[in-house]
Amino acid sequence: MSTGTTTREAAARAALDAHVREIVRWHFASETGTPVWLEYAKTCGFDPLRDVRGFDDLVARFPNFDGERLRTDPHELWIPRALRGRPFTIFETGGTTGMPKQRIGWDDYKRDYEHFSASLSETHFPRGGYWLMVGPTGPRRLRLAIEHLANFRGSSCYFVDLDPRWVKKLIGHGDAAGAKAYMEHVVEQATLLLKNRKINVVFTTPKLLEALGEELSLADAGVKGILCGGTEMNPQMVRFLVEEVLEKRVAFVPVYGNTLMGLAACDPDTLAREFSITYHAPQPFAAVRVTDPKDSRKLVAHGQRGRVELTTLTQEFFLPRFLERDDAIRRPPCALYAWDGAGEVKPFQEAGQRIIEGVY
Repeated sequence: MSTGTTTREAAARAALDAHVREIVRWHFASETGTPVWLEYAKTCGFDPLRDVRGFDDLVARFPNFDGERLRTDPHELWIPRALRGRPFTIFETGGTTGMPKQRIGWDDYKRDYEHFSASLSETHFPRGGYWLMVGPTGPRRLRLAIEHLANFRGSSCYFVDLDPRWVKKLIGHGDAAGAKAYMEHVVEQATLLLKNRKINVVFTTPKLLEALGEELSLADAGVKGILCGGTEMNPQMVRFLVEEVLEKRVAFVPVYGNTLMGLAACDPDTLAREFSITYHAPQPFAAVRVTDPKDSRKLVAHGQRGRVELTTLTQEFFLPRFLERDDAIRRPPCALYAWDGAGEVKPFQEAGQRIIEGVY
């Protein structure tokens, strides 16, 4: 840790290190441990209970987690002994072809979104109103999580079904007209609700938000706040959404998250000043590093682009050093968050790879 590290940042790192020790102890102890990690400890060449004293030890000791295991492992391998016998929820990642990655869970999604709720304005995300979610539904964590967030804030939530896998499949097969028709179908349903029900808050993706803005004025419809989640929102797009689509009359709150991490909040200062989005992970429950694509143990310098690496640290789920399919700028801590952020996230593209974002 450099001499320039602030007391606030040092305190945040100490809290993360303490949480790492607690979670490693939970997943590797015989009484509470998770079968997949108890088995790993037999052959890993170190003693997690003794040798992992903080986050730096975790980075140094654990390799990047092979996410393919989440497609194939029996769920029973991922049930901590302390939670045996409790029915669990099964959540899936995006997955366009083949078997999707799956994560089981109990209450993490509730805690994650209750934690995030504290960052929302009471004016723009008022309690006791109605929300509308126009985003990925079905087997995704987001479906239950957004409804829980609305309920936690004393509100109820309407939904429009959305299957992003179908949109990506259409685009992948060159059926642009079919993808456009499906998107119009989704927007038509959302517009109907916005015109006929009093809705205060909308969760949607950047592309769908833009399409909704072509159908009606969200501000005139009574919407006060937008939660917007999508893989890539550059400053030009953000400015267009804030100034043109939302007419500077509706609060715009970008969010970044997935089934494996939870939800990262946006630094409002860089958003307001530069229309640039910087996300900060919900430490200590998850930690994000922006790493050198050629050596993921190394961080890139602040201001440089790298690949996003996620570590999830809860009693329900321990996932060390998972390389996301995202690319971001490493940003320093900010006024609200005393740890690094990931700026201007976009899909990580390897040589020769085609990226299909669909409705995101």
